[in-house]
Amino acid sequence: MFFTYLRRELRRRRKAALVVASGLALGIALVIIVSSVSSGMSKAQDKVLESLYGLGTDMTVTKAAAAQGSGGTGRPRFEFDAQDDEDATQSTDRVMVQGFQTLAAGIVGKVGKQDGVADAVGGLSLTVMKVDGQFQRGEFKQDESSGTQGGPGGGQGGGGQPQGRVEGGGASFDVNSFTVYGTDVTQQDLGPLTSSTITGGRTFKAAETDAEVAVVDAAYAKEKELAVDETVTISGTTYTIVGIATADSGDASANVYIPLKQAQTVADSKDKVTTVYVKAADSQQIDTVKAAIQKNISGTTVTTSADLAETVSGSLSTASDLASSVGKWLSIAVLTAAFLVAGLLTSSAVSRRVREFGTLKALGWKSGRVTRQVVGEALVNGLMGGVLGIAIGLAGAYAVTAVSPTLTAQLGATGGGGGMGGGGGPMGGGGPGRQTAARTLDIALTAPVYLTTILVAVGLAVAGGLVAGAFGGWRASRLRPADALRRVA
Repeated sequence: MFFTYLRRELRRRRKAALVVASGLALGIALVIIVSSVSSGMSKAQDKVLESLYGLGTDMTVTKAAAAQGSGGTGRPRFEFDAQDDEDATQSTDRVMVQGFQTLAAGIVGKVGKQDGVADAVGGLSLTVMKVDGQFQRGEFKQDESSGTQGGPGGGQGGGGQPQGRVEGGGASFDVNSFTVYGTDVTQQDLGPLTSSTITGGRTFKAAETDAEVAVVDAAYAKEKELAVDETVTISGTTYTIVGIATADSGDASANVYIPLKQAQTVADSKDKVTTVYVKAADSQQIDTVKAAIQKNISGTTVTTSADLAETVSGSLSTASDLASSVGKWLSIAVLTAAFLVAGLLTSSAVSRRVREFGTLKALGWKSGRVTRQVVGEALVNGLMGGVLGIAIGLAGAYAVTAVSPTLTAQLGATGGGGGMGGGGGPMGGGGPGRQTAARTLDIALTAPVYLTTILVAVGLAVAGGLVAGAFGGWRASRLRPADALRRVA
């Protein structure tokens, strides 16, 4: 009887049911679209952060920044030996620690022992400045009008000295700056190299802790015309290229990757690291882990991915703020309005059915049965609105993903030493320790829809039906058979 009456009433009042369902559908669809776009923003921001310090890294530990004016490092000096052959090419390079701030390698073990830390690995970020070229001698040109004899008629300057000038000569040198990252080859699942995919050759082997091998970024390899099995020279040491790595998004963290021990050797930084990359055991406890590291290991700065995310600007940041603030409140406003409209329309429909419900009560229907009938009708309207809203929301999310609008993310400097927010090298080079202000990435926006979003939409549809049913049920429960008789009269 309940379902028969329900089906008949919904068919008889199709227009009213469609209005209620459409209102709820609009609010639910907007919630799905805003939620999916927000998820896409978060996913895009994660890509930006991963391109800096690697997949899986929750925070980095670097040396605390030195006070202004203390511990400064002078400009790099390049010295060349005098050579008789003026056509000889001279070359020298200088390897510098990015940010000029290092930590003892033993800090890595201390960080790894802190509560809540799942894994920790150290890395050394370097900048290599290479200068090569040649000197050319100038030629002395004697003035034809100048005399060479001393005395009053001996020409200007006298003393028998020839008069003239030096012409030509000079120097021509090229300056090449590139970044090098020393990676712990025994723990390659954490750190900047994980933000790139090996697209040629291979990655490091665990046994190559002190081997003269290198993995080169694909963009740098293309620029310098490098390939697997060729070599790259750093401070006089020749490294064989065993692999080519392509950054998953944006620029690579470094131009050249070599084993950590080799990086420490060429930089004369034995048992030193610039950055400790940390993975937390529980992503919900990152702030707790950060506090523990700062408390127990003095002289360090801990930067989390959330800290770095605050430095992201550009259209990605603007769109993310709009989605999380304006979009969220707009969704709430529309959904609230839809619930109220559904409730008011249901209550209004009950008012127009006074004679019907009064007659049913006269025939023996209890108030509870009438209320359940009204709530059942409203709940079906809500479910219909939910189905329609989910369909519209999925279509909207698919449209955003299909268009994939490009957003620009610019990373501002966060200060400190190397690592995520570390200071850049003298030439403003890239790499894990560079100034993040040098990073501008283009990210394609997607709008993924997760199962939890669909479940929330279903919950909202049921809630909308119950709200509408509450309005109508309350109105129906107050009706009396006498009301129906007065309408008949």
